[in-house]
Amino acid sequence: MVKEEAQAPGASGGQRLDELRSGNDASSPTEKLLEQIQASANRLLDCVREAGADTERTGVGRVLRSFSLGEVAEILGVSGSYLRQLSLDGLGPTPELGTARRRSYTLRQVNELRDYLASARPKEALKFRPHRRKGEKLQIITVAPGPTSATTSLYLAQGLALKGFRVLAIDLDDDGALSEMYGWFTSASYYPDSSMEAALRLNKPRSIGSIIKKTCFDGLDFVPGTPGLGFFEFECMQRYFNGDDVEGTDASLRMVRALKDVEEDYDVVVIRCGGKAFLNAGAIEAATGILITARAGWADIEKASYYMMYVARLLSEIEKTGRPVNLKFHRYLLTEYNPRDVSEQKAFARMREQLGDHLLTATVWESDAIRQAEKMKQSLYELTAGAVGRSAYEQAMETLSSANAEIMDIIYAVWGRPPMYVSQASPLASARKAKS
Repeated sequence: MVKEEAQAPGASGGQRLDELRSGNDASSPTEKLLEQIQASANRLLDCVREAGADTERTGVGRVLRSFSLGEVAEILGVSGSYLRQLSLDGLGPTPELGTARRRSYTLRQVNELRDYLASARPKEALKFRPHRRKGEKLQIITVAPGPTSATTSLYLAQGLALKGFRVLAIDLDDDGALSEMYGWFTSASYYPDSSMEAALRLNKPRSIGSIIKKTCFDGLDFVPGTPGLGFFEFECMQRYFNGDDVEGTDASLRMVRALKDVEEDYDVVVIRCGGKAFLNAGAIEAATGILITARAGWADIEKASYYMMYVARLLSEIEKTGRPVNLKFHRYLLTEYNPRDVSEQKAFARMREQLGDHLLTATVWESDAIRQAEKMKQSLYELTAGAVGRSAYEQAMETLSSANAEIMDIIYAVWGRPPMYVSQASPLASARKAKS
């Protein structure tokens, strides 16, 4: 059984695992094989560390760029001239002055501006500081396994943070694709006590607060996905088949309890799911919302349909146990969409017929800009337009902003607030219409 005592990075390649030994000098063929596997894995880890990759694993030193006055005005939903006058009057944080005295703000300063504006304009406080109020429950959005699930989770979490929400992002996939986008190197190592495994495991679990990492986005925290999640899944499977967890619900209950411990610290949790059954079940039971990504092809749409059948069956079983079903909404999102492809247009129209409002109106378009940003292991929010080409950048940001705006308005609806974000979602499109 693989437990938390599995070999940690830093141990020598030749070190043996005591739990694999039978207690006598003779080793069975299986024991020798396991020792060879462990030794070869440790040698590879030594190579990783020698190459310096281990130092990259926490994203230390990663700094988010500053935002221009125009970008900040768009983020806050105010005019650039108003922000400029605030600066001249010495109100709010002091921006950095660049070439030609152009003002720019860090994200922390943007959030300080939010605090100032919420205080100075109390009737619009929620516009600037959308934090949960008393009686409004933490929203936990589970992004289903599927195409672009890591990218969708990244842009949703970062988009929410830019709008002033307090956000926790959790990577539940041991491949760590989302984690690498946050600058957390996980592809070759098991970093003990770094993933949700540490908070969920049976033997000496840690508090989720102890494994949460800060990101370069002010207001956005993160729990990485590491191979340790695979160890936890294996342990759950063993307990289930041994009859120690007959209903297979222990992982789900642990997930709900872990998130309860940080409920007061966040407005929204975004969970990116992977291919692990027990971890996925926990993410579904905890979820107040589920986001299903699909491309506009019938094979992808079929997979999304089967996933939601699984969700319905799981929620039915949860209800039978007497535990509450937390889910308030589910939405489908078409990603990597080509609006010029007739077959994709027809697929989108057919989905709209069948799903109605459960299909987001916005689609995330196929984009070279998004792909280039992924290769750089960053998001478009972290880059300037010049890094990927202005036209491609603006088009990609427009579709991402529109999708995020719909989701934010759904969150507002759950909280009983009037919609706010869709009307602000496409300022570039509005500007183009004004020019035409």
